[in-house]
Amino acid sequence: MSSGVQAMAPQALEVRGLSKSFGGIHAVKDVSFDVRPGEIVGLIGPNGAGKTTCFNLITGFYTPSAGEVRFGGTPVTGRKPFQMAQMGIVRSFQKTNILKSLTVFENVLTGHYLEARQPLWRTFFPGRAVRRTEHSVRESACRIIQTMGLTHRIDTPASSLSCGELRLLEVSIALAAKPEILMLDEPAAGLNSQEARTFGEVLKSLRGSIVRSILVVEHNMNLVMSVSDRVVVMHFGQKLAEGSPAEIQGDAQVIEAYLGGGKKG
Repeated sequence: MSSGVQAMAPQALEVRGLSKSFGGIHAVKDVSFDVRPGEIVGLIGPNGAGKTTCFNLITGFYTPSAGEVRFGGTPVTGRKPFQMAQMGIVRSFQKTNILKSLTVFENVLTGHYLEARQPLWRTFFPGRAVRRTEHSVRESACRIIQTMGLTHRIDTPASSLSCGELRLLEVSIALAAKPEILMLDEPAAGLNSQEARTFGEVLKSLRGSIVRSILVVEHNMNLVMSVSDRVVVMHFGQKLAEGSPAEIQGDAQVIEAYLGGGKKG
């Protein structure tokens, strides 16, 4: 980003030399990039480029063969996914984790598990602290739902939501865990052009306010280029290019490998 203050701020997320092999296949090889405070960073590449594997390495679902992940200056390589979430690295998934039988409000309540988790004995003997936490969680859920533009659907079962509304609900659930950095894996999958534009505007409103930073894997190039401060391009498991959306769109290697090379993402 152009601001000198932000350029000097500590890195929210640092990925250094990250690699992962499955047998003899290098799914991710020597990938390095940063996600700085206040940024939205897009991670793109053709199918099979290694984007989701990279996500899984950063968030603890896979153990890297080599390399390091640091968050806020602290090494976090190899920590379990729940430990990553507790530290503030929260991700969504390509396959939804929404409970279709529950309402929008109930789904967002379930996302507050990191804050609301209580010892078993308090379930049977709830005291003032438990009631205070419950009140706080319910207020937080309402605020998130309002921010995501779903207030008019707050009591609607998730099974009745449109595809676009489901994507907004997925992000709402992730926000309930109070992430420092929000990591979104294909969040615009299935959205039409108008829904994708609306979703992009919501993402930009979250950055630097509700969440510090956002890292998004996405095939919708219009969305990525409209919301990202920087874009990282992967190809065959390696980082091919990194730069502003304008720089990436004008990069001959990227055009050949992805944007104009005939491969669909």
